This record gives sequence, structure tokens and C-alpha cells, in this order.
Amino acid sequence: MLAGVLSAMFPAPGSVHAQESQPGTTAPAAARKLGTVKSISGTTIVLKVDSGADVTVTVQDGARILRLAPGQTDLKSATPMTLPEVQVGDRMLVRGKPGDNADSLVAASIVVMKQADVAQKQQHQRDDWQKRGTGGIVSAVDASDKTINVAVTPTLSMTVKTSKDTGFLRYAPASIKFTDAQKGTFDQIKVGDQMRARGDRSADGKELTAEEVISGTFRNIAGTISTIDAASGTLTIKDLLAKKSVVVKITADSQMRKLTPQMATRLAFFLKSPGGAQGGTPGATQPASSGAGGANGPGSQTGASGPRPGGAPDFQQMLSRIPSVTLAELQKEDAVMVVAMQDNDGSGVMAITLLGGVEPILTASPTGAAALFAGWNLGTPGGEGGPQ
Repeated sequence: MLAGVLSAMFPAPGSVHAQESQPGTTAPAAARKLGTVKSISGTTIVLKVDSGADVTVTVQDGARILRLAPGQTDLKSATPMTLPEVQVGDRMLVRGKPGDNADSLVAASIVVMKQADVAQKQQHQRDDWQKRGTGGIVSAVDASDKTINVAVTPTLSMTVKTSKDTGFLRYAPASIKFTDAQKGTFDQIKVGDQMRARGDRSADGKELTAEEVISGTFRNIAGTISTIDAASGTLTIKDLLAKKSVVVKITADSQMRKLTPQMATRLAFFLKSPGGAQGGTPGATQPASSGAGGANGPGSQTGASGPRPGGAPDFQQMLSRIPSVTLAELQKEDAVMVVAMQDNDGSGVMAITLLGGVEPILTASPTGAAALFAGWNLGTPGGEGGPQ
């Protein structure tokens, strides 16, 4: 967000507006760095830039320092601040001239987003996505009326309505970090993609008018582990869905969790039970009324994690509480479900999320299980890695 807001005000190095020169001379192009404050000592700041090596910033006398609130899109709303107010962890965009060394910069102007402001904004976004969001696997796309059908669970679907005002994001190749997400379009969304949307639900909970949509193409793998190579950090899985073996790389960003036998059995029962057709959460207590006078409002259900508008079970909260496991804790013949994406070099797949202890679920419905966990593995927009 910070870079996008300021790109027009601070032209890129080498652009016409970024150059200031006298007739017959060539002045060096202005430099610009975006990152997080790593340390501060007097008028010197070490900036951990978003890409590349750390940069040492010297704040010269007369440098303009502005504070911009997250979500603001115009520097007219920014307020002046002083260097002593800058703290480690703050987000910062610095513009100036190159210093004596390649990794140094003499600042002429600085725009700051305070860490506390960003954290507060992200918490608000998390709360809003939790309250007004939905997610799952895209089952149909209607380009004529710009709607998308999403399988929230194997037995519950929702229609997502988009418009010219809807913001679209697309996960970058080999990454599910929101910081890496790129601006997208409606036309990029395909059947089989995983998607999350945030907006207002209809009274019956069957439709959502989207303000924001983020989507990506991922691969669902469900099967048993045939080999484990701890040295290379890979698993070979007999994939029940693709009917062949696949090598899955585990990275530092891979989420690995394991269900307890009790929870696995409970979820498997949900996949097979008629109650799943209404989107009820396994083990949940249904409200006395789902009508307008019901305790939880129109079309709501009470799940294991509390009310969920529209009746969609809140598997994201439920599964996020499961303890993490390591590669060393997995064994051959363990039943696992993996959400993966193409590796950087296109030679294989790397795990985004791996869930163990799922044998009862795969026995119940391997394909249904993929939809069951679709909304969970994408995480929650606005979190620690949320877009800046």
C-alpha cells in the first residue's frame, strides 16, 4: 500500500520528473527505498528494505518527514513528524540521493507508517474478514454477470457477486503471502481456484456482494506418505486424487499440523452427515431459530467457534488452533492432505499447508475434504503478512 500510494508522488529513479539538472549537466537520479526500520542511531537509520540488502539512511538537516496513516491514499492527509518519533519496526519510504557507498542513502524526504498504526489496521482487517468474509474452491464463473460460485464446504456453496468497484488480488507464483499478491482481474479467476472474498451477505446468507477478492491456483493432494527424505525436506505422497505419486517439498513457510483422532472422526462424520448440507459445524449446537427472529440473525448457525453468518462452518478458526508438527514427527503410511503450489523453478510442488491425521476424512470423501479445508489454507487477509 505504501509504495503504491507514493509512486505517483515520488517518480521512479531515471524518470523525467525524478531528474533535476541544470542546462548542459546531468544530475544523478533520485534514489528511493521502501522497507522497515531496523535500527536508529542519532540521524542514521538502518532500513531493512523489502528487496535487496539493508540500506544505511542519513537524515540530513531539512529533510521532510511525514506520517501517513494506513489506508490513506493521498499525502495531503499526512502529518509532519520529527526524527525522534520514528521507531524500530516502523514502515518507511525514503527518497534522496545515493550516499558514498552502494548501500547508503542521504534522505531528502521520508514518509512513515507507524508500526502501531499498521498493527491496528491489520487487526481491523482481520476482524472484518472474519466477520464478513467467505472462502473456498471456485466451482463456477459467470463472466456475463460477474458472479462466482464458491464451494465453502462440500455441501455448502455461496454466490459471490462482483462489480466495477470490487478490488481483485492474485497470489504471486510460489507465494501465498499477501505482501507478494499482485493486482488481478475477474478474468483471471478459474474453476478450481481457491478464493476468499469480503463483503456484505444477503439476508439468506447465500450471496455475498464482494468489496475485495483474492484468489490463486493451487493443487490439492490427498493420500499416504510413501517416503520421507529429511535431508532434502521432501515427502513422496501417493495421491488419491491424481492417482499417482508426487514429491512435495517442505519449506520454512509451510504450515504443518496434525488432527487429533477425535477431531478427524468428527470432521469425517460431518462430510457424510445430512447436517452438512446446511453447513453445520460438527459437534455444534444449532440455534433455536434461523429466521429473522433467531438469536443469531438470518440464516446463521452456531459453530464450534461461535456464530458464523450465512451458516458456513468456521473451519479456519477451528484448524488454526491445532498444534504444529515437524517433518520429523511424520511417518511412512501416515494419511495427509496437502495444499501445494508450483515450485519457483517449475520442477515440482511445495507445500503451503500439510494436515496429518486425516485417514477418517479421506475414507469419508477425498474430494470433499479438499473443499472443506480450502478457506483455511489461504489464511486471513490483513494478518502479519498483510498488504502494506
